[in-house]
Amino acid sequence: MSNLIFCLQATVPIFAVILLGYLLRRRGFFPGETAAAIDRLVFKVLLPVLLFRDIAAGRITEQFNLRFFLFCAGATTVCFFASWLFAAKTLPDKHMVGAFTQGAFRSSQAVLGVAFVQNLYGEAGFVPLMIVATVPLYNIYSVLVLSVTAPRETQSHGVVSRTLGNIITNPIILGILAGLPFSLLGIELPTIAARTIDSLAVCGTPLALLSIGAGFEGAKAIQKLKPTCMATLIKLIVMPAVFLPLGWMLGFRGQAAVALLILFGAPSTVSGYIMAKNMDGDYRLSSSIIVLSTALSAFTLTLALYLMRVTGMI
Repeated sequence: MSNLIFCLQATVPIFAVILLGYLLRRRGFFPGETAAAIDRLVFKVLLPVLLFRDIAAGRITEQFNLRFFLFCAGATTVCFFASWLFAAKTLPDKHMVGAFTQGAFRSSQAVLGVAFVQNLYGEAGFVPLMIVATVPLYNIYSVLVLSVTAPRETQSHGVVSRTLGNIITNPIILGILAGLPFSLLGIELPTIAARTIDSLAVCGTPLALLSIGAGFEGAKAIQKLKPTCMATLIKLIVMPAVFLPLGWMLGFRGQAAVALLILFGAPSTVSGYIMAKNMDGDYRLSSSIIVLSTALSAFTLTLALYLMRVTGMI
């Protein structure tokens, strides 16, 4: 029972805030423009500041683990190409392949990863290192599959180059990179600056979770049910079942194990919908995968945490 309570304490507060965001949206607190503005604020300011703070404090250098870094990058690559191959072989409508592949391999790690590990350990832990190892690959691979599978008349080198430019200027990546010199050189921020950054950083996770709930469209978004269910099964069940035992065998425990759970078992990210829509992918399928995987992850993540707890992985 204590293990179950431990897991519920990690997951219930997170999904309760997401549910609150959904209820507030229904009550008119988050009209479309407000929700979009909050999304931009979280993505472009608050999450980068949060990750900058954690890295500048020295955590990423103290906990840097080359084997963990390479495992995250390598597993992400395997998941991407396996998902693409599966989609190409099984989906009759090839326009779905890009959106399906994104939904099956790309996790909402910047928001949920930080939230989960902070909830358990009070800090971001291995999540920044996991993000450095995987977020650039997420964007590069998504550009690749959406470009190759887009209708021929809409394939454009201009779109690809702009998207690659967005990878380079990704605020989360920039926040991480900005924190590295402080971490590597042991530079301490002045007290006024540190407290200002702390004030911004603590807003990032709750606002991001509220934003996820506010953008939830419920049953209206569940379209193309069969590919949606297949991608969600891969995202929430197959990937954790394959790669978490591998992480166990490689000796990853505690915060590193929770970071791996988020990498492999978190729901599909909203960024996939935005990218699919802007690159002429099947954005309706992307939306459906995000909705279903987010709804079911409340149960699958709790169960996975419980199993990891009773086996001594965390």
